[in-house]
Amino acid sequence: MAVVAGVVFIGLLVVLAARWLRSIEGVEEFITTYNGHASQPAAAPVGIPAWLGWQHFFNMFLMALIIRTGMAVRTERKPPAYWTAKKGSFFSPRGNTPKKVPLSQWLHQCLDVLWVLNGLAFVGLLLITGHWMRIVPTSWDVIPNMVSAGVQYASLDWPTENGWVHYNALQVMAYFITVFIAAPLAVISGLRFSTWWPANATRLNRLYPVEWARAVHFPVMLYFVGFTIVHVFLVFFTGALANLNHMYTSRDVVDWWGLLIFLASLGVIAAAFFLTKPLFTVPIAAQMGKVSK
Repeated sequence: MAVVAGVVFIGLLVVLAARWLRSIEGVEEFITTYNGHASQPAAAPVGIPAWLGWQHFFNMFLMALIIRTGMAVRTERKPPAYWTAKKGSFFSPRGNTPKKVPLSQWLHQCLDVLWVLNGLAFVGLLLITGHWMRIVPTSWDVIPNMVSAGVQYASLDWPTENGWVHYNALQVMAYFITVFIAAPLAVISGLRFSTWWPANATRLNRLYPVEWARAVHFPVMLYFVGFTIVHVFLVFFTGALANLNHMYTSRDVVDWWGLLIFLASLGVIAAAFFLTKPLFTVPIAAQMGKVSK
């Protein structure tokens, strides 16, 4: 309770400070000059295509399960079962000694593989279709516009939104960091804990100690959680029906279909959470390796 009260108090101070800043003539002139929307190439596409909507759903679905299983790996004192890969299989390449890991780590790695494949497809489609121009900063004016957008958000007088056409500078930078920095860091650090990592490679282990990976992996997970919370909050408080239609129906309209599909997607994720129980995962894991107590 004290933590919540402290967060609310700090948030109130930030809002008051931002409103005071906006009362200064020079600051308001700065916001007028830099409205929060950085320049983007004239060739940047408009709208959100269907493939991007599907990628968004798959990413949300997999990230929810990855965070759930990752926390299980981190917090389990006595795993319900252990799993050992078959020698020379996908999860234990030739030359590796098969590792015995908690069942939750096996499921975490399976989900990671799907998430990486989805991410590679996403980045490939971004490059092919030109949609990368919407989430990659291409001009230095992104910096003053980020400051402007930050002050506007903090003062609760938010920048004008039309994500169908152009994200604001803070959104562009957040998407860029998430896709091109946080995601690769999650993969590189997670690989160090995985059954793919060669345990007997002394020099490689010395060059990349497990402590380094641990120092990166959990904070990156916290970043994804924080990004998701802020992202969902802004989706619902900057025009929920329009934003959900952008992401789930690929239409720039205001009706209830986007919300209905979003709620259905939450039902799918809830069902997947239920299916991660050992009752359902053990038979699948047994087909890919040895399950033991």
